[in-house]
Amino acid sequence: MTSSLGVVADIVTVVLVTLGLVFFSVGTVGLLRFPDLRSRVHALTKADNVGLGLIVLGLIVQASSMAVAGKLVLVWLLALIAASTSAVLLASGDGDSDASDGTNG
Repeated sequence: MTSSLGVVADIVTVVLVTLGLVFFSVGTVGLLRFPDLRSRVHALTKADNVGLGLIVLGLIVQASSMAVAGKLVLVWLLALIAASTSAVLLASGDGDSDASDGTNG
């Protein structure tokens, strides 16, 4: 019984990590294909956040304790904060503006 649960946990881990890698790949394609900085940053941060979340979930399935699982969630949350902060800073530094009078803002 225990070994069958281990096999199921391994399968779930492989599926989640593979899906996470697919999201990373999609984000990279978005980075290469979109025309402007804001679209690229948006595609990349969304795909990377979801990809990292799926990988963390896959690793939580294999975690030996709740402390390890908590640390993995903490790493994911810190990466979410860092990615969103850097995306806002990159997008706000973009010189492209929608203002009709030629000013930035």
